Amino acid sequence: MEHQQQIAYQRDMFIEHTQEAIGQSGNRKDVNGAKTRLTEQLDKETSQGRVFAEGLIGIVCSSENINRAYKQVKKNKGVAGVDNVPVGNFAEWFAKEGDELVNQILRGEYLPSVVKLVEIPKPNGGVRQLGIPTVQDRILQQAISQVLTPIYEQVFSDHSYGFRPKRSAKHAIERASSYVKDGRNIVVDMDMKSFFDEVNHDRLMYRLSQLIQDKPLLKLIRKYLQSGVMTGGLVHQRLKGTPQGSPLSPLLSNIVLDELDKELEKRGHYFVRYADDFSIFVRSQRAGERVKESVCSYLTGKLKLKVNEQKSQVCKSSETKFLGFTILDPGIITISVQSVSRFKKKVRELTKRNRGIALEQVVSELEPILRGWLNYFRVAKCKRLLRNLDAWIRRKLRCYRLKQCKRTITLKRFLKSLGVPNWQSWILALSGRGWWRKSGCPQVHQAMNLKWFNDLGLFNLSIKYSLL
Repeated sequence: MEHQQQIAYQRDMFIEHTQEAIGQSGNRKDVNGAKTRLTEQLDKETSQGRVFAEGLIGIVCSSENINRAYKQVKKNKGVAGVDNVPVGNFAEWFAKEGDELVNQILRGEYLPSVVKLVEIPKPNGGVRQLGIPTVQDRILQQAISQVLTPIYEQVFSDHSYGFRPKRSAKHAIERASSYVKDGRNIVVDMDMKSFFDEVNHDRLMYRLSQLIQDKPLLKLIRKYLQSGVMTGGLVHQRLKGTPQGSPLSPLLSNIVLDELDKELEKRGHYFVRYADDFSIFVRSQRAGERVKESVCSYLTGKLKLKVNEQKSQVCKSSETKFLGFTILDPGIITISVQSVSRFKKKVRELTKRNRGIALEQVVSELEPILRGWLNYFRVAKCKRLLRNLDAWIRRKLRCYRLKQCKRTITLKRFLKSLGVPNWQSWILALSGRGWWRKSGCPQVHQAMNLKWFNDLGLFNLSIKYSLL
């Protein structure tokens, strides 16, 4: 009994110290030092025959951990699953039925509900399958993720950036830029075909069991992997893959691909991975072709994953994109052409001239789109591009407002009310040009100038970028 208490104490201290190292330290050296110390401690426990991660299911089911998971799921504002129970109902239900739920999990009798499958269009064509678990299962999966993440942070590669604490796409693209700046401007751009749908369950469970030896927890995770999916009212058994949309899927995908990271590190490659998106940087086309062939064989043969040969390529860094960015020589980070095109498509949808809503509402709907887009791409060198986009957005809004005038006399009165001389207002109002051509005329620029848009509350990309 005393020995079990000692193991439990060491386990709790491990998790507590891990959370402090990863969640609170802003110093990368401190974090790496903590990783080394904690990994050595883990190796010591294993060599002494102790089951270091045994009993984690109890931590998963603790009231404090479940409460944290509930707050996180509620913050994410997800929709209901197949049972149509909203997130807000869970707290009241758990207060009454929580003990029975926990007992079912501890006894290994809990059965997850089926996952609702929806399809969302991809930016470059095709559809992505998104799995929506019930709120109860989302919270339990989040609770599992909260316990396992600090443990796996000690062993994950430093080249991995997706779905990890204190790491983001910004850090990934900056590291990629450093490789190009160092002369590795040839990119082996690998694309894994439907990665989340192709994950091998047996191989994933083997990887989990190498570090996590809590059998009830492993059993619960396998149940989540194999839970059925509902499409069109029919339930299908899932034999492979982890559904996107599950709180546990990002961690599981990193566990699967950590094996790839370790292999690439062993081979001495310079690479960056963000979830299933990864690029390897080399100095020559010939070396890139050789690396591409070797890595493809490893992915298909060892990891049992599929490679999209049509989208995988070896090219200069300036000829491809990574996480929506393009890296020019010598390491200059810019926004990719595809990202700008998708951004413009969103703006066009919001500024359609037949929407029939007030311009003020359109401007209000644009703000979160513009703010979020700029926040993501703030690391790029793009001041001139943003100025051009600002001008284009203002012209779209001018065109939208002009069309709302509809009649000639209404357009003339609108321009005159904004300070355009009477005769100039008549010239434009009587013009036979279309709305888009009219929106570029001097009279319209005089009427709806920068101050007019600022008073309207339009988010200015170039100004905000300068302030970052």
